[in-house]
Formats: sequence, structure tokens, C-alpha cells
Amino acid sequence: MNILIVLTSHDELGDTGEKTGFWLEELAAPYYTLKDAGHTLTLASPKGGQPPLDPRSDEEDSQTEATRRFKADPEAQMQLSTTKVLADMDTSNFDAVFYPGGHGPLWDLAESADSKRIIETTLRSGKPVALVCHAPAVLKNVESEDGSPIVKGRKVTGFTNEEEAAVELTDVVPFLLEDVLKEQGAQWSEGGTFQPHVVADGLLITGQNPPSSAPTAEALMKALEAKREYADA
Repeated sequence: MNILIVLTSHDELGDTGEKTGFWLEELAAPYYTLKDAGHTLTLASPKGGQPPLDPRSDEEDSQTEATRRFKADPEAQMQLSTTKVLADMDTSNFDAVFYPGGHGPLWDLAESADSKRIIETTLRSGKPVALVCHAPAVLKNVESEDGSPIVKGRKVTGFTNEEEAAVELTDVVPFLLEDVLKEQGAQWSEGGTFQPHVVADGLLITGQNPPSSAPTAEALMKALEAKREYADA
């Protein structure tokens, strides 16, 4: 199946003078979970080309087997350096969409009309959308067909206020995704701090933090398999 992976193009961490972007593990772990299962992956970002990598996710204590494999994989690096332009993406060409996190999406993808369109059209076409860590923040402007927030009454998770405080960025980020999604009526849940936690509510799948990356991709594949079994029935 064809899966679209949507990455941030934003690289400024507020007014701190520091850099941000996507979180490496949150791309690498789902990338191989999905690719090794035989799915075809397309990477896209608002600006296209090379998306910015959060430098903290590239530090040694943030490395995993998947991140090391990704950095040593010429094909993966080529895909990353040549991401498609998000506005050009047609959801009819994809069976599912996956959003890695990192702080970057809080600034660009959360306010992107193209991202909003992609999520709305994918879900309304009966296809799953999965988002991990800070990426569920991009749901804040997404609407159901009746115009209500897409998260209203739905079970979701994401990077918690406690985790944001732990990385000392509570006063840097433009908004706290936990607060915004709760205000919109989401049925919020969370696991332990920096422990894997994934929530699936129909076609909408969310993961809490970096360790939730691979499990979120696995939940996406379960949704795809359930859809295929239903179609074959």
C-alpha cells in the first residue's frame, strides 16, 4: 500500500535562536516498520526538499537501532533530501498518512491549509491517519464534516504538558497541544512520561512521544489490514 509521510519544514525554535524540526526517531522507526512490511512510502513537507532535523534528536543519547539504520541508508537519505511539496499531494494516491513529530509541526503544519486538507480528505475517504508526539497538534484546525473539531469526542494522545515541562519548552512553544486538544473536546489519555502509549479511535491513530513511534506505525498497519479484510468480506 502507498503511505504518505508528512514532515515539517520549520526550523526555528521560537525566539530562542535554537533550531528545531522533525524528530529523527519519529521518522526512522515508522519508516522501517512500514517499509519492512512492504509498504511504499512517499515523503512530503510544506516546502519540499530537505526538511530540518531537530539537532537534539541527532544527539547520541537519542539514537536507536532505527535511527542508525536510517542515517546509514542511502535510499532513505535520498528520499529525505527530496521530499515532495505538500500542496502537490493528492490523497487519492495514498492508502494512509503518517505524521512524525518534533517541535517543528507546532509552527507550520498546525497552521497549514494543505495539511488540514490532507487529513480531512483522507479520513473522509475512509483511510487512516496516524500522528505521533507533537504531530497531533496539527489536528487543531482539522474539522469533521459537520464543522466541529475533528478531535471532539474522540480518544487521542500526544506529547503531554508534563513531557513539555520536562524538556523545558513550555514557555517556548506557541501552544500546548494537550491543552488545545482538551479544549476542543478530545477524550485525552496518556501513559507514563516518555513511555510508549498509542490510542486508536477508528481511523484516527495517535502516539504520545518518541518511544511510541514504532507502535503508532504498527497500529496504522492494523487499521489498514482491518480495512482490507472488510473490503474482502
